[in-house]
Amino acid sequence: MKNLDAITELLYGEGISMLGHNASDEEAIALAQRRFGHAPYCLVRQWIWIDLVMPPSLLEALERDARLPVMIYAHEVVMDSQGRLKPGDWVRTTPMVSFSDGFCFQTRNTAYFLLGPGTRKSAELATVVKVF
Repeated sequence: MKNLDAITELLYGEGISMLGHNASDEEAIALAQRRFGHAPYCLVRQWIWIDLVMPPSLLEALERDARLPVMIYAHEVVMDSQGRLKPGDWVRTTPMVSFSDGFCFQTRNTAYFLLGPGTRKSAELATVVKVF
């Protein structure tokens, strides 16, 4: 029950308010196409910025791999340029490589455009990886 409570708190509990890009879906798609061309991107809404809590050894390994201890969970995919996800699906990213312009969350393989309001939270890595 403890795991379920932690996942519920992560997905639906309170956090610190953040704001992504305020573009409409159509404007965001056009912006992403101009910015990334054929590189993979995904537009999301109702997102959660997750600061990962993990053992020092895992944190060091992540940093050696040039990634940061942050992931995004989004309740709503607006559009995935590669067709991997359908509109309305949810998505959990891999760890962040970079963040720019206040809305562009980059992983190794995909740029995620954070649209509209979101929430920032901290969670144990073990909890986050159980959300699948």
